[in-house]
Amino acid sequence: MYLCAMANYFSSNFTLGILGGGQLGKMLLYDTRKFDIRTHVVDPSAEAPSRLACDYFEQGDLMDFNTVYSFGKQVDILTFEIENVNVDALEKLELEGKKVYPSSETLRNIQDKGRQKSFYKANRIPTSPFIVFENKNKLNEAIVRKELHYPFVWKSCTGGYDGKGVSIIRDAEDIIPLADTACIAEKLIPFKNELAVIVARNVSGEVTTYPVVEMEFHPEANQVEYVICPARIDDTVAAKARDIATRVSEAFKHVGLLAVELFQTEDDEILVNEVAPRPHNSGHYSIEASFTNQFEQHIRAILDLPLGNTDSKVGGIMVNLVGAQGHTGNVHYENIDKILAMEGVTPHIYGKKQTRPFRKMGHVTIVHKDLNEARRIAEQVKKTIKVISK
Repeated sequence: MYLCAMANYFSSNFTLGILGGGQLGKMLLYDTRKFDIRTHVVDPSAEAPSRLACDYFEQGDLMDFNTVYSFGKQVDILTFEIENVNVDALEKLELEGKKVYPSSETLRNIQDKGRQKSFYKANRIPTSPFIVFENKNKLNEAIVRKELHYPFVWKSCTGGYDGKGVSIIRDAEDIIPLADTACIAEKLIPFKNELAVIVARNVSGEVTTYPVVEMEFHPEANQVEYVICPARIDDTVAAKARDIATRVSEAFKHVGLLAVELFQTEDDEILVNEVAPRPHNSGHYSIEASFTNQFEQHIRAILDLPLGNTDSKVGGIMVNLVGAQGHTGNVHYENIDKILAMEGVTPHIYGKKQTRPFRKMGHVTIVHKDLNEARRIAEQVKKTIKVISK
């Protein structure tokens, strides 16, 4: 039985709390506005993109126990758009009867990448071989003892985002600039494609998956440049990817969205890279291309409403808009009028006033019945619009 039979979320005093007010929160608020759901948001920045779209905004440190706890006490259901929040505060709120989705347990298993990888191993979920280290000294000792061999992928256990906290280590010199922090070293896996599947699960246990998407990364910034839906892969590989993503969802028992990032190896095996328990960059295409976009789906899931249709209405490609190299300061979107004149192009500007190199400032969705044509237009968009400072 769905909670919607008992609770009135719409045009009422029911309050949804969102930890984090960045671009994901802003896009989530598009759909709370559509449904007339009252929202409270807390974010460290007074200039957070979400501040103008919510009913109540509070500035505060998301890693501070008292900030998260007191904010959570004011709302009926609490969710988050970023993993770096105080999980102890979430756990205390749950113990006191507050509904938190995804749960503190789900977040605790994901927040630390070492714990996340160990979770996959314990649950027999295919992932690349790895070793967890307490600090950089322990990492170096393993190399000296020949327990770890070049090349490998280094990841900080906490704090990494948008390509930060991840490096490919090919020799001893690559280790020198690494942060002295808890980390994991993963075997460098040759792969054909980087894929992603978004899984939605509501409180009652209804589960659905979005089509597999293909991700193309910037070689220097390690950021996604293009997300292509559907992925240009064989149907059997796509089915395997959705099946493994569903297994990951079942293991975490999350409520809301779970974005599962995957590798397709040279022999078409599927390995889990990492996950995010929230709306995700790999699902932005869904705003224009899907019957139910990922942000509406997250709201449906955490309110225990029936999940929406995840099928695509049309082929979709997303292009990330990031700050141009050599530009820091007040943002200017050069040639945005030119991309608006292109067929099937919709820009989303996140509301960040200050740009810096590789900072995510927005994205553009290109929809077209011919995916190859959409990819051609996406390339044209990427070459035309520039995120610079003036």
